[in-house]
Amino acid sequence: MFRNNNGVIMSKGESWKQMRRFTISTLRDFGMGKKSIEEKILEEASHLRDRIESFNGQPFDTTMPVNCTVANVICSIVLGNRFNYRDESFVTLIKLINENVQLAASPLVQLFNSFPFLAYLPGVHQKLFKNIKKVQTFMRKILKESWQELNENDIQSFTDVFMVKQQEESGNPNTHFHENNLLITTSDLFFAGMETSSTTLRWGLLLMAKNPDIQKKVQEEIDQLIGTERNPRLEDRKHMPYTDAVIHEIQRFANIVPLNLPHLTVVDTNFRGYFIPKGTQVIPLLTSVLYDKTQWEKPNEFNPSHFLDAEGKFVKRDAFMPFSAGRRSCAGESLAKAELFLFFTTLLQKFWFRAPPGVTALDLTAVVGVTLAPKPHKLCAMLR
Repeated sequence: MFRNNNGVIMSKGESWKQMRRFTISTLRDFGMGKKSIEEKILEEASHLRDRIESFNGQPFDTTMPVNCTVANVICSIVLGNRFNYRDESFVTLIKLINENVQLAASPLVQLFNSFPFLAYLPGVHQKLFKNIKKVQTFMRKILKESWQELNENDIQSFTDVFMVKQQEESGNPNTHFHENNLLITTSDLFFAGMETSSTTLRWGLLLMAKNPDIQKKVQEEIDQLIGTERNPRLEDRKHMPYTDAVIHEIQRFANIVPLNLPHLTVVDTNFRGYFIPKGTQVIPLLTSVLYDKTQWEKPNEFNPSHFLDAEGKFVKRDAFMPFSAGRRSCAGESLAKAELFLFFTTLLQKFWFRAPPGVTALDLTAVVGVTLAPKPHKLCAMLR
């Protein structure tokens, strides 16, 4: 209803091919997968560290501080600027997206997805529609400002590159580089760039508070290799097998996108005795891999040893695929990996995370939405 086959998340065919190809190429040009992105992440990590320190060890909800931090990384790439954590419009936008993540998984919205003619009936989907319109209004305002400030000799963001491409193809009636695709693609990048990494990081902090012995081992490795003064760097990861294993296990255990995104068969397919015609929508369950009893020794437990050999060295596992696989795998995988390592190590270098006073057991039950997020909770971050 709002997408019209635009963007990179839910589009298909030639539009998807061109937007994905353009998106990956442009994000790489702006540092995704390269050392230059490290500085952007470390800048936001310092803001997050200061924000958490301002709570002075008192219980706080990790949602907004983490969301704002991760969102600002993608904003710096896509829009060319960051927002203050107390910017009302920015905070409102993040709250709308968080609400949409929950609403989109409701039974009524799922019913609407199957029967679009129900769109005009009352229900929770109407709230989702209103929120989407508000998000798009915000994005249109930002894009309008980008148009006004566009300087082809000073390209600062993904948006700038798209707009230049849009001008170049303005005479092509079949171009996919038009205003609606710009709006939906930038919205997709903002949503995907914030939601998955921030949810994973929040799970990570909660799991550290839940497992203080594991948290202590991570901090010992940080202290030994990095110390307490300098910032963590991406090159440190290969020398920190335990920390790397913990981050991988957070991603496996949290299983934040259990249903993955819908895929479509491009040819007639025979699979395990079943015939799947070309053009059939397929939902690949990542849960079936991340929690496969034949692939993981203790799939239902948080166990970093899944990624360590007998000598304590990090080992890759074929069944580890939180970013999906194939042609529609996560376009921002390298950015997400860099963010998780740098944010996680920066915070554990500075703080000890624990449950608030009086809380005897932290709840690991997930809230079901488009992603699986931790239930609302608070943590205490004590200076080490």
